[in-house]
Amino acid sequence: MESEVGDEESDGESGGAVVSTWPHHPRSVGRARECLRKTLAAWELSGTEDAALLVLSELFSNAVVHGEGPAGRKVETRYLRMARGVRIEVRDTFEELPRPVPLPGDDLCSGRGLFLVAAFADRWGVTEWTAGAGKVVWAEASVPGL
Repeated sequence: MESEVGDEESDGESGGAVVSTWPHHPRSVGRARECLRKTLAAWELSGTEDAALLVLSELFSNAVVHGEGPAGRKVETRYLRMARGVRIEVRDTFEELPRPVPLPGDDLCSGRGLFLVAAFADRWGVTEWTAGAGKVVWAEASVPGL
């Protein structure tokens, strides 16, 4: 994992960002979760931990499962501190934008990721990656009561 931590990248509200690059592999999901957990604790935002970790897991898993690209590709995460919570961004090199599908039946084991993101995040969306091929899927989660 390559990681940069600093206040030079900011969302304009409270400052602070953690940017990490991960191997495009399912094991990276847990490592990214641990990085986010530590970041939330350092930012004293543990009140949003459950929602933030679930959202990250879904976004990162989607990048690994659905992302395509050249061998050796990476997934980038970016955690931005906000006044009342955190913005989670996951960038992959796959250019196709995610599209929510009708809620799958109870008998299916997959297909619920974006529904969970929508349920646990305050808001979420997708933007094109302007610095290269791919996209950024992002979500914001706030601490209840702040």
